[in-house]
Amino acid sequence: MAIPGNLLSPTTEMVDPNTSGWTTKLNCTISKGGGGRNGDGCLLVKSIAAGETQVRTVSSYTVTPSVTYQTFADASGATVPERIGIRWLDTAGAEISITWSLVTMTAAAAWHRISVAGTAPVGAAKAQVLLSMMTPAAPNVVSYFENVYLGLPLRTTGNLFGFGTESTEIDASGWTPEVNATVSRQVPVVSWAVDWYWAGGHTLAVTATAAGNAAAATVDRPSVTPGVEYLAYAYLQPPTLSSVAWLELRFYDANGNQIQATRAVLAPPGTGFYRQLLSAVAPAAAATCGIAAGLDGAAAGQVLRLETVVVRNLVPLVTGTVLPYSSSSFEQGTGGWTVTSGPATLARSTPWGAAAYSGNYSLTVTSATAATSTLRSPLAPVTDGVNWRAQIIVRHSVGSWTSVRVRTHWYDSGGGDLGTSTGLAYAVPPGSWYLLTSDATAPAGATQAAVEVVPVAAAAASVLWVDGVALWQVLPLIAVEAVSAGGYIQLTLRELPADYLISVYRITPDGARTLVRGPDGLINQQPIDSDAMVLEDHEAPIGVTVSYRIELYSTTGVLAATRSSEPVTLSLADINTSWLKDPANPQRNCLVLVQQAPEWERPIEQAAFVIRGRRNKVVLSGRRQGLEGDLAIWTRTDAEREALHLLLDSGNVLLWQAAPGMGVDDMYVSVATISEGRIGKLAQEQWRTWTLPLTEQDMPVTAGVNGAAGRTWQDVVAEFATCADLLTVYATSEDLLLDRRMG
Repeated sequence: MAIPGNLLSPTTEMVDPNTSGWTTKLNCTISKGGGGRNGDGCLLVKSIAAGETQVRTVSSYTVTPSVTYQTFADASGATVPERIGIRWLDTAGAEISITWSLVTMTAAAAWHRISVAGTAPVGAAKAQVLLSMMTPAAPNVVSYFENVYLGLPLRTTGNLFGFGTESTEIDASGWTPEVNATVSRQVPVVSWAVDWYWAGGHTLAVTATAAGNAAAATVDRPSVTPGVEYLAYAYLQPPTLSSVAWLELRFYDANGNQIQATRAVLAPPGTGFYRQLLSAVAPAAAATCGIAAGLDGAAAGQVLRLETVVVRNLVPLVTGTVLPYSSSSFEQGTGGWTVTSGPATLARSTPWGAAAYSGNYSLTVTSATAATSTLRSPLAPVTDGVNWRAQIIVRHSVGSWTSVRVRTHWYDSGGGDLGTSTGLAYAVPPGSWYLLTSDATAPAGATQAAVEVVPVAAAAASVLWVDGVALWQVLPLIAVEAVSAGGYIQLTLRELPADYLISVYRITPDGARTLVRGPDGLINQQPIDSDAMVLEDHEAPIGVTVSYRIELYSTTGVLAATRSSEPVTLSLADINTSWLKDPANPQRNCLVLVQQAPEWERPIEQAAFVIRGRRNKVVLSGRRQGLEGDLAIWTRTDAEREALHLLLDSGNVLLWQAAPGMGVDDMYVSVATISEGRIGKLAQEQWRTWTLPLTEQDMPVTAGVNGAAGRTWQDVVAEFATCADLLTVYATSEDLLLDRRMG
């Protein structure tokens, strides 16, 4: 599979179907091996004699000086360790320098990641990837490489930290020792998933200087907003199974004083890498944040390794839930839950990954006797008079449980008890996770509420796991809004089931169904990656009442549920205007003033034959083609003129939409050579007259709607220090939106 943003060709990346993307550089031969992960092929490198071996890409790839680039590959070599490098070349192809990774700590036959990042030096115009086996002691020593990437650094979208702090592929300057520790970089042997591109290669090593507690913290302190909930995580590798390894999210005021710290202790099942999550709400005086990590009770020389360090705005388990993540997913403890009655006790599940539906831990409920217990979450803000839904996800662990009831307990602003909803009781058989919900309307005066879980144990020593808790106001499952000023209909879908597939249809009054376009093309049995989805349908017809049908599939082709929207109609304020739209780039859509509609032609391919002795010719015809004609329009301002040029520059298939009653149906068109003229002699006149030769086209079916793909201004701030830095990277504001970088 092609790695996103890779400058290398698929053949060079995958070493499939051949090794044509690679050539020898030092002391080796190459051939195609088998057993790869990114396709079957891989690069087999064999030493000719003792000493280091090197291979490089055949092609050189354009780079920009002072811009940071990353390269990585998966390697396998049972005899000697490896390293990877970026070879910087000038315009004449001469080598300027090489940015090498550290050498892998040990040789390993298992596929493992090697990686490095560096800044292109002054004078660099091209770059090559270098793969190296370190000093084989004899000829015929073999290593394998594949899944190779060269391009801009791959970082976690939404991370408040820049690439240098998230990953130590450049250096360890984003970290500083805090207590009894040193920080450095190491390259342990780690087998990451072939398509997990955000980890691997260098890791941060926090080494205890002497026996005792050891810790390190980030130097980078990105800005935060008070009252916002943040999620932090990192992959931790403890030195021993019994190590007390922890991760901490810290908040600082404007003067740099630490004002809050939230810690999560890893419960490791082994000594591999495990992602530890934690969350916290930024306090009122918070201005910045940071991450710390460490070992409690470490022995001298013990090492805690970190990989992929992230802090980002929290994406809740359920859109709109008012419960904090810590009380919903139990990643750092029991989340403030209490037992208000009964013999049950609460604890975070252990070890990491043993019992979890969301994240890596759950709430473990243990009842020593056969009895009923009541568990209560912390209070969360609610609005009275509206419907609220409580949700838990539970699994029967051991023992026997008669039932589990889910309900909501209401309180006023002073903490006064306003009663408890009846809730619903469910049977929970062993073997699976079950999603349990109950709805209730908040009584008058309610401003706070807690989720209550009432499990009934039928035997002593019964254990129940609880995870994925949420409490949210119940809103329509599907909502539509006509945004006529923008020429689109906004479609909001809620409470979508995870791991299902979805199709979205637009239905016109004649019953015709048309798939709606999304980021990955027409939405036809595409995977659901969030419980909520907001779509903008820029291809909805003008002046026609439409509705939407949602189909949910449990697996491909297996329809599980459907939903339908209310009818909605787009309008056009001025019938003399029409829309010209790029379905894949709605940010370019233009509302233009029509001067004259086309005089249509429908060409046809024909061949005429004269038959001797016959009066009439014999004409062989193909199928008559679609409409062709010239659309005459005006632009009234320089801004409209520039916007129309931007729309037409790509040469993409466009959608032309006129007002109802104008005798023109919505039409996909391609635009040939355009003409732009002035309407008067005055130089300052901004009006322009345009002739657009249109040829009718079929609807593009594969094009997806381009967008920021989750990027926000925070991602820009994390990567660039000033606005001036953007000028050398992005040619236009649209390039910034779509993260299309120059070079």
